[in-house]
Amino acid sequence: MTQTKHLPVAIIGSGPAGYSAAIYTARANLKPSLFLGHQPGGQLTITTDVENYPGFADVIQGPWLMEQFQSQAKNVGANLISDFIEFVDFSVRPFILRTDMGDTYTADAVIISTGAQARWLGIESETKFQGFGVSGCATCDGFFFKNQHVAVIGGGDTAVEEAIYLTNFASKVTLIHRRDSLRAEKVMQDRLLAHPKIEVLWNHTLEEVLGTDQPKSVTGLKAKNVKTGDITELDTTGVFIAIGHDPATKIFKSQLDMDNDGYIICAPGTANTNIPGVFAAGDVQDKTYRQAIVAAGFGCMAALDAERYLAVLNAHAPGGK
Repeated sequence: MTQTKHLPVAIIGSGPAGYSAAIYTARANLKPSLFLGHQPGGQLTITTDVENYPGFADVIQGPWLMEQFQSQAKNVGANLISDFIEFVDFSVRPFILRTDMGDTYTADAVIISTGAQARWLGIESETKFQGFGVSGCATCDGFFFKNQHVAVIGGGDTAVEEAIYLTNFASKVTLIHRRDSLRAEKVMQDRLLAHPKIEVLWNHTLEEVLGTDQPKSVTGLKAKNVKTGDITELDTTGVFIAIGHDPATKIFKSQLDMDNDGYIICAPGTANTNIPGVFAAGDVQDKTYRQAIVAAGFGCMAALDAERYLAVLNAHAPGGK
């Protein structure tokens, strides 16, 4: 029979935001417990080369960077729990959390850093080459495709923005869209359609990513015409899937304020949600930047906001500290 355990600070999610929050709250002697979730380290664990995280002169590997985050959090005193939070109740105090393994915890403060995931098409070849030429983030990986031909899949704001961004590096960008018109903002459409480096392949979907196994890399793709069924083959070294992101906020719905896309809303300039004592950090509330360093910064903010909250809470508790 499991017992309910009380935690001063519970951190849900273990990407750059979660680990940073754990480091700062541990150094503040708040004894944080971080729930690692199903994918410890988050999206960086499926990212190979990382060249834009400050402090490293040479290219580093995403999984290695997350190992360092985890080791640092552990070394400064954070309690790391290999479990997944499947239920929360923020209507009572202390807050209630229940894990996938059936354990129940209560917490005075909760930091949510469950992140967001790029939407994928779900085709086998796309999965095979993720991190080896298939990417869900142009600002993360565009630099590695200097003077190369890349493709962007999608037709909304994300796809158009990423296609335009990639022209800073690529020699040519082909935008592949399943319809005959774009859904992006008109001003962005005009910029894209006027750009000399960008071509649009209308009424096509990605059928298959082509590549080699040794070394594993993308060499091209097959696109299918949705009207005729004809296949067009392109020689590309990069394929960027840009059909949006989904924040991992399902278990918090109806309890926290969110925007129409499911991102948690925080008070401007803070990590404070609409419920005092509950904080959000990283991609779970950031739909604009989605960078590891930004997520880490938000993790720091959430930790400092939680520290201030707990100081006031403890001061007003019976026999306040």
